[in-house]
Amino acid sequence: MNIKEFKQGIPKYKAILGIDYGSKRIGIAVSDLSCTIASSYKIIYRKGINEDISELSKIIQEKEIGGIVMGLPLQMNGLEGEIAKEVRKFAEILIEKIGLPILLWDERLSSSAMENFLIKEVDLSRKKRAKVLDATAAAYILQGVLDAIKYA
Repeated sequence: MNIKEFKQGIPKYKAILGIDYGSKRIGIAVSDLSCTIASSYKIIYRKGINEDISELSKIIQEKEIGGIVMGLPLQMNGLEGEIAKEVRKFAEILIEKIGLPILLWDERLSSSAMENFLIKEVDLSRKKRAKVLDATAAAYILQGVLDAIKYA
């Protein structure tokens, strides 16, 4: 799905969910209902696919979500590695179970960009950064999509 198709698939006045997928944690961000601003929301600590889907379903209902953006961790040369394949598989399961449009978005360097920000601008300790990094990376990815949607 490309950005134009994704934009057309989002109902008006529905938020977009941002996901930074990880094998141990899933960072979650949510847009406002006008799809202008992304905010970090929470971190889901992975328990199993059914529990993860259940937790995401609760967030989707609670936050009036109309579409999902998932960071796709491409390698620096643009190719997909094993983690990108895991993300695609997880996205397929979400489409099947939840049925919302999903956009996979190049997330290269998003976590390192946010970690640098948290170190230099916010001056968070390593322990505190670990608690917010995944959700902040999800917000960074989601904000990139929200900005791109304006021109799609």
